[in-house]
Amino acid sequence: MRTRPTRDGIPASRLQLPPGPWATVFEALCARFPQVPQHTWHDRFERGRVLDAEGRELPASAACRPGAEVHYFREVADEPAIPFVETIVHADAHLVVVDKPHFLPVAPTGAWVRETLLTRLVQRLGNPALVPLHRIDRETAGLVMFSADPASRGRYQALFRERRIRKRYLALAPPLPGLSFPHVRRSRLERGEPFFRMREVPGEPNSESVVEVVERGDASWRYRLEPVTGRKHQLRVHMAALGAPILGDHTYPALRERGDDDHARPLQLLAQALHFEDPLTGAPRSFVALQGTCALRRAVPAAP
Repeated sequence: MRTRPTRDGIPASRLQLPPGPWATVFEALCARFPQVPQHTWHDRFERGRVLDAEGRELPASAACRPGAEVHYFREVADEPAIPFVETIVHADAHLVVVDKPHFLPVAPTGAWVRETLLTRLVQRLGNPALVPLHRIDRETAGLVMFSADPASRGRYQALFRERRIRKRYLALAPPLPGLSFPHVRRSRLERGEPFFRMREVPGEPNSESVVEVVERGDASWRYRLEPVTGRKHQLRVHMAALGAPILGDHTYPALRERGDDDHARPLQLLAQALHFEDPLTGAPRSFVALQGTCALRRAVPAAP
């Protein structure tokens, strides 16, 4: 398995060239990403920012072969700095576990290239083979696991695919006094509008979350959430559907207009713990976010 190329610690994006009428890789990239000006692609080719599958620099005149793999380096002008630092919880030859702060994306996407957890870790650990084994939202704080070795990556990826890993979250949300706990929420989730939102729809459930209360206050409760499945935004959708949207959520139950990040009011959701049997050794492993409940604003005092 080839390691994805990096420049200044930033991993390249990868694209398999689709079939089409394009004579060159340049033409194919311009057609695939029409929002990127042609002069930007010319500049990237000139600076060696477009590579073939072996990591060799391609000229703009390189012939387009459908199915061929190319790598390119995205660049974002005026990318805002994120003033929070990740904490490495564990690192060995195969696995890296990191406590991610709020607002930091796991991997390059959209407006974020340099200010991502993956980019920071590649630079910090000097390992371009790092790959996230799962994702949590940019707005969510807490644990993220990375594969550090392509040779063992598939065995760790199987933990998530086969649901052999237990994930526990903490959240602050409004009280649900009419609900019995633990409560199991099952529903069918599909993409909604706009494209980045999810929604519950009628049909066979494809998502399941277990909700428990760990602290009761007058204005908000602290909940323990365990996702049995791993659908996008699952916990946020399920809590909103129960009538207790997670505090600080600008997306559920209704999309609210938002400008720059409000660092004083993060989403009150923390990926607190991971438990699994190590696929290489068979030993039980547990990791807990070092921030603990400090990542969440304290709820009001618990009722006696």
